[in-house]
Amino acid sequence: MSSPIWKLLPLSIRRMVETLPERIRNGLEEVRVREARPLEVITPFGSWFVTSDGRPTERAKEGYCPDREVCKKMLNLISNHSLYALEEELRRGYVTIQGGHRIGLAGRVVVEGGQVKHLREVSGFNLRIARQVKGVAKPVIPLLFEEGNLENLLIVSPPQCGKTTLLRDLARCLSEGTGTFPSHKVGVVDERSEIAGCVDGVPQHDIGSRTDVLDGCPKAEGMMMLIRSMSPDLLVVDEIGRQEDSEAVFEAIHAGVRLFTTAHGRSMEEVCRRPALARLVQEGVFGRYILLSRTRGPGTVEGVYNAAMNRLSLRGAAMQC
Repeated sequence: MSSPIWKLLPLSIRRMVETLPERIRNGLEEVRVREARPLEVITPFGSWFVTSDGRPTERAKEGYCPDREVCKKMLNLISNHSLYALEEELRRGYVTIQGGHRIGLAGRVVVEGGQVKHLREVSGFNLRIARQVKGVAKPVIPLLFEEGNLENLLIVSPPQCGKTTLLRDLARCLSEGTGTFPSHKVGVVDERSEIAGCVDGVPQHDIGSRTDVLDGCPKAEGMMMLIRSMSPDLLVVDEIGRQEDSEAVFEAIHAGVRLFTTAHGRSMEEVCRRPALARLVQEGVFGRYILLSRTRGPGTVEGVYNAAMNRLSLRGAAMQC
């Protein structure tokens, strides 16, 4: 429990988490702290509430419920007792810390002029434990080339199925290159600080020696900024879905840059029904699609497809993201 993220838990909660069975403790993906509601932990193989003596339970009424004082203490630990220093993070609703770990925040939203201005009375925290898994991209990389040329890629999956883990490793592998495929200049637009996990502009994850990152930058603006300033061969961005993202994708590929990105969806049919993505699919922007699930754990590859939606890989290959 020496990771920087554990130091942001109030001591009482930290002790409860430390007391959990080793299998749960070592597999933690999320720790959810909610005021007046039971403490919850989530792993790839299940979720539990946590009792005051550190036992996992499926019964919510047995779980320890943090009070307002505990939540205030946790917010002070996250902000180092300076909420002013967290002004931008409170507006975005999350904080990224050393190691690429991320803390989601929930509470009362202050809106001005139709835009989120601030988050007050924070009463919910989601500690998302970042685990970089190197090598998960290697099985699919050969399928991303067509006659020696790298294809544009869209990774599709529901939440928590390994999209970002795979995308991160693809950026690293293509940045470094191997004897079978060349090294590329990679540009990452990391709007939510999830791919590189930057702290003070420095990536906390290994994303390759030839990779440049725009951290906390909106995707639509960031893609063109990187093209103009860093001349990447490959752009990597997470979670497209808005109309402005779609327009930016068209601009980027028409500038001669390859693009890897992700989208939420349980199937290719779902993706095709989303207005901002439908046009990209219909016009053949992506030469490759990878569909992920949790069928055999996070990162299960359900299929790799070409632009015509023909399968290029065996169903159910486990990448263990």
